[in-house]
Amino acid sequence: MTLKFSGDIDELAYPFIFEDSPLCDFEILTDELCTYTGLALSQLEEGQIRQSLEWLQPYIFHLNGSIRGKCGIFEADIEKLKSDYHHFRDQVTDNNKRFVLPRGVGSVVLLHQCRSLAKKVVRQLVLVDASGKKVPEVLPRFANLLVNYYFALTRVLNQQAGIEEPEYISINYPKAPKS
Repeated sequence: MTLKFSGDIDELAYPFIFEDSPLCDFEILTDELCTYTGLALSQLEEGQIRQSLEWLQPYIFHLNGSIRGKCGIFEADIEKLKSDYHHFRDQVTDNNKRFVLPRGVGSVVLLHQCRSLAKKVVRQLVLVDASGKKVPEVLPRFANLLVNYYFALTRVLNQQAGIEEPEYISINYPKAPKS
């Protein structure tokens, strides 16, 4: 049996919910990312990180609609996000850590969740592309940048709160030689 819309609009969560395509999954993931970003925002005091996230949140919905509708992410948006990312990354005093165990409280944990969801968004774009749907090249660039941006925010907030972030060093992969 193929699931389909019953015809009762009250029983339809989303117009494309019964679609057999990775587009709907992409839209659901970006919706979840936007929601977690909003939840993190609700736990932040006024300041640069809050202002940056307030700017960003609607762009996540622009990203959402860009796969099915008109592309709503532009080069200027990537440059703004990259500028914010560099601004926050440069505030981290122990930036020699390549990856840390995801720790923190409140908004930091939510931003780690956003980082992880942003990776899923990138992977879903890969599946959308593999399905034959043309993906505007700005979308995976923006989504990949989101991963790094959220990571930088977690590092800054934990640093400000004095929370130690143990570096994670994998036993699975050899360490890259120093050059």
